[in-house]
Amino acid sequence: MENYLEINKKSWNAKVEPHLKSDFYFVDEFLKGRTSLNSIELGLLGDVKGKRILHLQCHFGQDSISLSRMGAKVTGIDLSDKAIEAGKDLAKQCNTDTEFICSDVYDLPTILDEKFDIVFTSYGTIGWLPDLEKWASVIDHFLKPGGEFIIAEFHPVVWMFDDDFKDIAYNYFNEKPIAETYEGTYADFSAEIVQDYVMWNHSLSEVMQSLIDKNLIINKFQEFDWSPYPCFKHIEEFEKGKWRTERFGNKIPMVYAISAQKKSS
Repeated sequence: MENYLEINKKSWNAKVEPHLKSDFYFVDEFLKGRTSLNSIELGLLGDVKGKRILHLQCHFGQDSISLSRMGAKVTGIDLSDKAIEAGKDLAKQCNTDTEFICSDVYDLPTILDEKFDIVFTSYGTIGWLPDLEKWASVIDHFLKPGGEFIIAEFHPVVWMFDDDFKDIAYNYFNEKPIAETYEGTYADFSAEIVQDYVMWNHSLSEVMQSLIDKNLIINKFQEFDWSPYPCFKHIEEFEKGKWRTERFGNKIPMVYAISAQKKSS
């Protein structure tokens, strides 16, 4: 679908203002020092002090800035020019040297000439990309030998269900583009915005094989029966900061995480 970038850029630009105002993104608390990173990705990232990190699909950069606060040198990338503008403003207010670049993931090697210790992406990112082989090529391109790729992402099982978690509505596998219109946004279901978008479902095998095909060594693969975000309908908090669907409880995976390393030679 040739115009998916244009459609999705418009969609993400529309989300920026309501997201900045939402409790979901707690901007006021963030500016006072609260981190936006969760235990899942922090466990894989470890000590990032002094490391160069490329953050793909960073939205308006809260995670990028949080990593900067931990002592990393961070470059955040996003398709949305409005999100990147907001990220630069947040970094200025937070007094961090976080760098932001507006770019599609696939075009990034033509824009950025640098290598990184860590390439990082998280939560609701790869579904916006049609081709994971190309995605993995970009990750490989930017990693230093011995560098690490870290992803925390919503589990593909979640994306099989309709919004109410009543029926299987979508294919687990990457069958075709999913082009739909959505009212509101995951950060504020009542937000008065209507967006067209195009997404793709990616199975776990597709994700992992794309990394393996680029000679990245998968060191850790984890699955979790909870989400760190209440970004779905009919979801309940069973422990502080941990949510599950009301219907399925702990019976389905909600999130997975991978750590993969580029070979040293």
